[in-house]
Amino acid sequence: MKLEEQGREVKRKSINIGNVFTYALLVIGLIIILFPFYITIITSFKTTEESAANFFAFPKSFYLENFKAVVHKANYFTYFSNSIIITIVAVLFILLFTPMCSYAISRNMNRSKYHKFVYYYLLLGIFVPFQVVMVPLVKYTGSLHLNNQFGLVLLHITFASSQAVFLLVNYIRSVPSDLESAALIDGCTIQGAYWKIVLPLIKPMLMTVLVLNTMWIWNDFQMSLLILNKSPNTWTIPLFQYNFKSQYTFDYNMAFASYLIAMIPIIIVYALMQKYIVSGLTQGAVKS
Repeated sequence: MKLEEQGREVKRKSINIGNVFTYALLVIGLIIILFPFYITIITSFKTTEESAANFFAFPKSFYLENFKAVVHKANYFTYFSNSIIITIVAVLFILLFTPMCSYAISRNMNRSKYHKFVYYYLLLGIFVPFQVVMVPLVKYTGSLHLNNQFGLVLLHITFASSQAVFLLVNYIRSVPSDLESAALIDGCTIQGAYWKIVLPLIKPMLMTVLVLNTMWIWNDFQMSLLILNKSPNTWTIPLFQYNFKSQYTFDYNMAFASYLIAMIPIIIVYALMQKYIVSGLTQGAVKS
C-alpha cells in the first residue's frame, strides 16, 4: 500500500511539474505575441518627444494628433476605402462561387473523373509558391490591362479558390445527401436544395472561409505591390504603409497610428467570426 501511495505521489508531482512547464510556455508565447501589439498601441498615442525619451513606456496621455495627421495629411481614407472595396468584392465572389463549385465536386467526385480532375487541379494551387508564378503573373496581367483594382480582385478570387474548395468539399461531403433526396422527392429542384438545405448546413465552414480570406486580402502586400504600385490613387493600406517612408518624413508615431487604424476592421471581423473557425476547420477535417 505504501508503495502504491508513493507511486501516486510521484505521479502527482510529475503532473504538477508538467502543468507548470506548459503554462510557463503559454505565458511566454502570449507575451511574445502581444508585445508588438502593445508597442503599436502605445506608440500611436505618444508624442515624438515621449517616444524619443522612452520608446517602451506607457503614454502620459492619449495624444490623438497622430490619428488626425494620418487622416488629413496622408489622405488615408482613400487607401482605406480602396482596401474595403477590394476586400468586400473579392470575398463576396469567393463566397458565391466556391461553394457552388465545391458542391458540384463533392456530389459527383466518386462517379465522375471530370469532377475528380477539377478537384485535384484546383488543389495544385495550394502547393505552388506565389514566387514561382509572380513574374509570369505580372507579364500576363500587364498584357491584358489588368494592372488595376479589377485585376487584383480577380487574382484574389483565383488564388483563394484552391483553399476554399479544399475546405468546402470535405465539409459538404459530411452533409447527408439523403436530405437533398428528400427535398427532390417533395418537388424541390437541385438549385433549391442547394440554396435552402446545403448552404445553411455549411455555414460554419463558409464563415471560416470568410474570415481566412478577409484577413488575407486585407493584409495582402505582395500581390498588391505587383499590380497596383503604378498609381498612388489605387493603393491599398499595406501599399500606403510601404510607401509611407518615402512619401513623408518618417514619423514612427504617425506610422503606428496608421497601423492601428488598419488593424481595427480585421480585429472586429475576427472577433465576430472566430468561433466558426475552430468548429468549421475541425468538422471539415475529420468528416468525409
